[in-house]
Amino acid sequence: MARTPKFVLTGGLALLFLFPLAWASVASVSPQAGTNQVHGWGFGNYTTLAHYQAGVGQYLLNSAAVSLMTVLFTLVVSLLGGYAFATFAFPGKNILFLVTLAILMVPYATLLIPLYVLLNQLGLQNSLVGLSLVLTMFQLPFATFLMRISFEAVPPDLAESAQVDGCGSFRTLRHILVPAVKPGLITVGLFAFLAAWNDFITPLVLISDSTKLPLPLAVANMRQQVMGIVDYGATEAGVVVLALPCIVLFLALQRHYVRGFMSGALKG
Repeated sequence: MARTPKFVLTGGLALLFLFPLAWASVASVSPQAGTNQVHGWGFGNYTTLAHYQAGVGQYLLNSAAVSLMTVLFTLVVSLLGGYAFATFAFPGKNILFLVTLAILMVPYATLLIPLYVLLNQLGLQNSLVGLSLVLTMFQLPFATFLMRISFEAVPPDLAESAQVDGCGSFRTLRHILVPAVKPGLITVGLFAFLAAWNDFITPLVLISDSTKLPLPLAVANMRQQVMGIVDYGATEAGVVVLALPCIVLFLALQRHYVRGFMSGALKG
């Protein structure tokens, strides 16, 4: 009985957060005037989405490529950075770490125009690689912080035993510490994927080629039809397609995601 209020509260919150997705799912297959699904229930709106300009397959491929590159770059840099901050002592370590975290206080929208100019000079403007590098930069402060506390939560005896057996720093990292911080790595990767998959403003500024648009930007462009009429059915279909990979990935990795946060909490 004592847990009943908690169940009621958590259940109510779950319904509150699930309601918009349920609404979008129903609206994407329901009949609506001015859409490709005027009569009866069906997948006409998904047909509109599939055949919009370059096609939903191309936009999904763009989003997947950007998201996977962002995850890869973020994991590699944050792994090495977190390991260095947690393991090695060097002058100015704490100041450098605070400067890294201070980037979180800068609104990232204010950095997009300077980054646009920089990428243009490097020949990476209007490219998926350049977009991935920018998204990685925005993820690194939090990712480095999480990886540092994940490494600090590992008992030092593990690394010391490996070093006694003759393992160097990188071998110890690869064979001993990486498996120990696996939940933290999964958490960082999940955050990076969700941020890259759902980001709108960064590709809006950096990508001008319509064939390189990620899916969120393509869905936003698809909303406008003739005479300014909004195709809500196709838009809702795009929302569902956007949400499904995030939901599946989160459900598959939620156990590691919780453990990744708990390791830092227990360390604190």
